[in-house]
Amino acid sequence: MAKAAQKILVVDDEEPILELLKYNLEKEGYDVRGAGDGVQAVEVAKKFVPDLVLLDIMMPRMDGVEACRQIRAMPELANTFIVFLTARTEEYSEIAAFDGGADDYIQKPIKPRALMSRISALFRRDSKKKNESSQIKIGDLIIDRSSYTIKVKGREVSLPKKEFELLFFLAQNPNKVFNRDELLQNIWGSDVYVLARTVDVHIRKVREKIGEDYISTVKGVGYKFNLN
Repeated sequence: MAKAAQKILVVDDEEPILELLKYNLEKEGYDVRGAGDGVQAVEVAKKFVPDLVLLDIMMPRMDGVEACRQIRAMPELANTFIVFLTARTEEYSEIAAFDGGADDYIQKPIKPRALMSRISALFRRDSKKKNESSQIKIGDLIIDRSSYTIKVKGREVSLPKKEFELLFFLAQNPNKVFNRDELLQNIWGSDVYVLARTVDVHIRKVREKIGEDYISTVKGVGYKFNLN
């Protein structure tokens, strides 16, 4: 039986850009849907359940950052990649995007071939990680990569992909301190450019969901997973 095509939702309020992206993605074999604003994006995402959402920021009715937050709040879309493709170059826009749950932030203009390469690399890394050792048990914390689930004291916690991978990586290397650049390299990879501040945002979100005791900040150095 042939493997089902990976599903991508493209969201942009400029019709020519939307059609160009859909054309190039479909040519690569992806199953593609489109949406013209943030409200429509949330509605389509809920029904389509894409593997990846390609999202603009400035759109009518609801901007991309708010759409990202709403998509991230849906349990069935917790493991969906969200990649911003936008003309916004301000640092605060990038920080807002990652704070909302983005996996990558790409500035327009970008050539279609380069974009296809970025998307393909994202899916490849994800596939490779899924095939690695899948479960970590430390005290009352269980992290299971095969199902992307986390249990804290018997309570199931949902984390988006990048937050999950960050926690899993730190837990694989307990009591070892990693600086931001090392975490960016291991979690986001060398082909994705993101701000160092992105690590701080993701650490904060992980702590909010699993508690403050598991990950420590080593002042002036980075972060470590505590193994007591």
